[in-house]
Amino acid sequence: MLRRLRPILTPSALCLLASCSSPVPQPSHGTSLATTPAVESRSALPAIDDASLATLQAWLAEGRISSRDLVAFHLARIAALDRGEHGLHAVIEVNPGAMAIAELRDAERKAGQLRGLLHGIPVLLKDNIATVGSGLEAMETTAGSLALVGHRPNADAYLVERLRAAGAIILGKTNMTEWANWRSTHAVSGWSARGGQTRNPYALDRNPCGSSSGSGVAVAASLAPVAIGTETDGSIVCPSAVNGIVGLKPTRGRVSRSGIIPIADSQDVAGPMARSVADAALLLDVIAGRDDGDAATAALTTRRAAECFHCALDEASLNGVRIGVLRSMSTFLPNVERRFNDAIAALKAAGAVIVDDVVLPHADDYHQDEFTVLAAEFKDGIERYLAGLDPAAPKSLADLIAFNTREADRELPSFGQELFTLSAASPPTSDAKIRKARARALKLAGADGIDAALKKDRLDVLIAPTSAPAWLSDHTLGDHYIGGKVSTAPAVAGYPHLSVPMGYVDGLPVGLSFVGPAWSEARLLRYGHAYERYTAHRRAPRMAAAARPDHPPTLDPEAPAAAGIER
Repeated sequence: MLRRLRPILTPSALCLLASCSSPVPQPSHGTSLATTPAVESRSALPAIDDASLATLQAWLAEGRISSRDLVAFHLARIAALDRGEHGLHAVIEVNPGAMAIAELRDAERKAGQLRGLLHGIPVLLKDNIATVGSGLEAMETTAGSLALVGHRPNADAYLVERLRAAGAIILGKTNMTEWANWRSTHAVSGWSARGGQTRNPYALDRNPCGSSSGSGVAVAASLAPVAIGTETDGSIVCPSAVNGIVGLKPTRGRVSRSGIIPIADSQDVAGPMARSVADAALLLDVIAGRDDGDAATAALTTRRAAECFHCALDEASLNGVRIGVLRSMSTFLPNVERRFNDAIAALKAAGAVIVDDVVLPHADDYHQDEFTVLAAEFKDGIERYLAGLDPAAPKSLADLIAFNTREADRELPSFGQELFTLSAASPPTSDAKIRKARARALKLAGADGIDAALKKDRLDVLIAPTSAPAWLSDHTLGDHYIGGKVSTAPAVAGYPHLSVPMGYVDGLPVGLSFVGPAWSEARLLRYGHAYERYTAHRRAPRMAAAARPDHPPTLDPEAPAAAGIER
């Protein structure tokens, strides 16, 4: 079915972008990353690697660069930094038609036919987001699993349609934790059978966190200007935090999930990952929208659908904003606490009203319900997705389990598939037990949780550290999460959650989370943008072999148990 998307923009309309979304000043790169090898006349081009979307569009409009230059630059950077034994392994596949599409976008620009806000801009997609699997841009969509290699969807995900309509160039797919971290309780974030282990660009022995790990690393290392991630609970915000970038998990229903390999309909959402809040806002403007194929987007009223997220960011201010501090959602690492206290002091200095030690009601009361619902919804969702693939593709969760068993040497070398097995034995989503668990969790996390906390102290937003710094990637013991509890309430409630760079611990990035009520993305982006401009924390990664071993993160012995898996 054809869907109505945004019309082509005139050059004058697109040029407004530079004035309504000016780039955030960045500190000097120092010796950031390896130098990208020469591609054509690189010396004649401006510094592309850390430029904002507004800057790139201004350069394109002025003729200082072309879309072909952008694609060539990023493909060369992927070849230099991502491939090989010591590479980042963030990009699982590049688009073979990217250069041809770039040349088409350049021709359209020359003819004055600009498609939209991302005309000629390369974008990376997580490998669970469907792209048409034939013709010039033939790419796989596998969720990192060998079981789906060669079984390509016959239609783009709806958000990909919107990206193409806005003129974006799909540069390729990013690696991810296989099956979005719903296969094993001992999985290693950033590993898939198809893509191997993604590495953190700030310290190569550290983990990139969450299932959107490749998207986070790729943006941090400037393998693309922006990328799309997906989240069920933590997998946009955690990889954004530990890779030193901005990530937004939107309200459920803000962005269509049609064509995205699912975990759970009640919590899944796709969102932008970028190097600045302004870039994340612009990317959200493109991908957000109502879709007949995703019933959750029916909640997008005409007013909500008309919001422009990037337009008002330069008006952002923290004056008088009432901010609630969730101390109980912290990481309990003293060095992270220091960065969090620095962030609170910065927010206060910028004019915010700080309400400290706010309690989030029922924060520990819905974890079992969430797990029960996810287990049931995964089976239902994955089998509906598989039904839309070619006849030779796996058609059931049982088929996937059998494939992994047959291919155990490649698929199960370090951890198993006990979550697959659990989901296979779960009752259907129509079961009364599942429906009650979902309703209870939704109420406790939303109306009785986030909404109640905001109302009690007349707050505009809640803040907490997004997570601890990146841990060592460990294929023997699995992931080592500390903190990160703040992601669960907005994930279960379906509310927005923004992570913005908060500073560094032993050279490793940490993030500051902003959480608000449903449909408050514009508010969170304004606050995050104001904080970002006030602090300017982000530094480009240097691909160090390891973090400072003489000053490793230390855990407070009084800290409670770590939070759960980031999906």
